Amino acid sequence: MKKLIGPFTQILTLAGLGLKGALSDDDLQIISQGGVLVENGLILAVDDFEALRKANPSTTIEEITGDHVLLPGFVDCHTHICFAGSRAKDYAMRIQGKTYLEIAKAGGGIWDSVTQTRAADEDLLERLLLQRIERHLAEGVTTIEIKSGYGLETASELKQLRAIAKASTQTKASLVSTCLAAHMVPKDFSGGQSEYLNYVFHDLLPVIKNENLSNRVDIFIEESAFDAKNALTYLNRAKQMDFDITVHADQFTTGGSAVAVKSGAVSADHLEASRDVEIKLLANSDTVAVVLPGASLGLGMQYAPARKLLDAGACLAIASDWNPGSAPMGDLLMQAAVISTAEKLNTAEVFASLTFRAAKALRLNDRGILAPGMRADMQAYPTNDYKEILYHQGKLKPLIIY
Repeated sequence: MKKLIGPFTQILTLAGLGLKGALSDDDLQIISQGGVLVENGLILAVDDFEALRKANPSTTIEEITGDHVLLPGFVDCHTHICFAGSRAKDYAMRIQGKTYLEIAKAGGGIWDSVTQTRAADEDLLERLLLQRIERHLAEGVTTIEIKSGYGLETASELKQLRAIAKASTQTKASLVSTCLAAHMVPKDFSGGQSEYLNYVFHDLLPVIKNENLSNRVDIFIEESAFDAKNALTYLNRAKQMDFDITVHADQFTTGGSAVAVKSGAVSADHLEASRDVEIKLLANSDTVAVVLPGASLGLGMQYAPARKLLDAGACLAIASDWNPGSAPMGDLLMQAAVISTAEKLNTAEVFASLTFRAAKALRLNDRGILAPGMRADMQAYPTNDYKEILYHQGKLKPLIIY
């Protein structure tokens, strides 16, 4: 059944904006007193509300009263929200001045989350995950990528991915799962990097394919995780199995983004350590540059060079990196607003990075823009001016989620 929703004080369609490079707020398409005609979850038309009502006289009306600004739902293309336990001890040590390595040696770090997640059963993981999904959805995030990576052995990785699959049937948010078994070499594994990646490739990835638990594979390239050579071999093998690939790249040291580009990864994520050479590589590729301001805030480190990436011509996305260790906040809009002030990203660039450009990092071309044929993933904020949304730095939340 067709339904006409509106009138909205303003509709930001985000139509007509480029997938790559810098943008201008002058290019934002804004429809005043607009409406959206939808049917079966898809957008049929976006136009003046009264014009749509006259053209569709028998259509059901969902009337919006008061000032509201409508824009596409946000796409969070990088999260780790399927986990059990807390790492508050890590945070307390970090703000005392302890380093990442010192925290890990004291029993914290990724391995602490692995231990707690392994100990949780699938039902508990699903319940905890759904709580985080629903909070994200209430804050306007309608599509959420979710990684495994806190299992680091076949049974526990499958437990995480199965919990994600079950959660997807209980929420109206769209979930995209990613296998991050290559998060680090687990402490209880007897071999080195290549042996562990061989184990994942032979023992885990075929089961994931067989059960259709994910079509994406990720790897953390860093001195504390996997080197570039082993990562490239692993990613190429995963591609041969028809997995999409993505990379945790250039968080503390460089090298990961070069692997991402060379392997044809859909995205290179983090990039806090990226320099001019890495920026140029990404800008001249089809790999989406995903920046994670939540990790910078959580670790007290520099932001990724978002301004330089855009000016060089890259496709930039902003994601939350919501995880129990380095980015526990998970407020995507707040983080986007904060990095926009630090990196001088304008409104068009921020909203593009949270919507259709982030969707590109997940190979989703049916959302992120309000236009005919696109999914009716939408959110409405209680204001009469779209500029208020970033101005309040995450404190202004959507009242209506579609």
